[in-house]
Amino acid sequence: MYNIVFIIIVGILIFDFLFEQFLEYLNAKNRNLLLPEVLKNIYPQDKYQESIKYDKANYRFSIINSSFDFILILLFLFISGFAVIDQFARLYSSNPIIIALLFFGIILFASDIIHIPFSIYDTFVIEEKFGFNKTTLKTFILDKIKGWILMVVIGGGLLALIVWFYYYTHELFWIYAWILAVSFMFIMILFYTSLIVPLFNKLKPLEEGDLKSTIQEFCNQVNFQLKDVYIIDGSKRSTKANAFFSGLGKKKKIVLYDTLIEKLSKEEIVAVLAHEIGHYKKKHTLISFINSTIQTGITLYILSLFIGIPEFSKVLGSDIHSFHLGLVTFGFLYSPISTVVGLFSNMFSRYNEYEADKYAFINYEGKHLINALIKLSATNLSNLTPHPFYVFVNYSHPTLLQRIKNIEKFNKTPE
Repeated sequence: MYNIVFIIIVGILIFDFLFEQFLEYLNAKNRNLLLPEVLKNIYPQDKYQESIKYDKANYRFSIINSSFDFILILLFLFISGFAVIDQFARLYSSNPIIIALLFFGIILFASDIIHIPFSIYDTFVIEEKFGFNKTTLKTFILDKIKGWILMVVIGGGLLALIVWFYYYTHELFWIYAWILAVSFMFIMILFYTSLIVPLFNKLKPLEEGDLKSTIQEFCNQVNFQLKDVYIIDGSKRSTKANAFFSGLGKKKKIVLYDTLIEKLSKEEIVAVLAHEIGHYKKKHTLISFINSTIQTGITLYILSLFIGIPEFSKVLGSDIHSFHLGLVTFGFLYSPISTVVGLFSNMFSRYNEYEADKYAFINYEGKHLINALIKLSATNLSNLTPHPFYVFVNYSHPTLLQRIKNIEKFNKTPE
């Protein structure tokens, strides 16, 4: 049986790689040197040409990066690399929790080290070439170290509990793991901006002034209680601009990048903020949390049905059955289902973006939102003409042209 499972895993990896390359090829072939008609006279021509060059550079880099990952994981499977690491971990402990922590720690740390050259090239060559990079070598190194610490403390703690649940509650472990996962997700929704973000960036309330007064006036108008709008020093790493909403209830926060403040007018900033408020008013964060809760529960239940199969460890070259080896095998086999789930998640996310745009249009002015989206797209050198199938599979947000078309449609649709 395990030979058949091994062949299935290899087949899944090959299919995933070829499918990814096919999508990237479609996207690359869909580039258009001519600026889309709807954007003529309102989108900078030089930025459009630059975005094509940026997309080409990222396309070439993605081929190298994904090919390296594909070859590496196939090689690792054929030389029973997972079993070798498992045996190495067993030299230092007989405790299944410690073994699992060492196993995943070695794999994740080694993988991150191996990929550092790719991260350096992406940050200090591609992003630098197109004027985005503001990351210093010191910041790059500190980010890595902080990431490793979080991986050990948070990731290690969660993994230890899940393995403990498995060995001490057996078939009921998925229920306890589900409760743990949902609790962690809920805590992150409430406190991510307060606990995790400050480890990497500085957050400060928007200073008193005309912009803050205008924002507060709009919040009062739409009955949205907001204690503070926060500014994040995104310019510490990149010139790209963004904004995001986090939290629920009294813990809700809207965070604007300092680069966004620099590049948009007051009205455009309020339009972006109106979009983020739209996500809250439409309960997108809460609905996404509920969806994630259900998906996590189903995934963990399915895992509980297969994790005890000894052949799942033999697939990776080990005669000793263990939770962590079974988890790796399950991850490979579950990836097609995860991909399908991801398609629906992206569809749902794109729908939410349209809803938030509509909220901003109804409660503010659509032209300011369109102007903001155009400026952000030009600033970030976004691909204006991605292939529709590529968008369907990979995009969590609609394209700029789709959003403009949808916003302009509201002008013709009576409420």
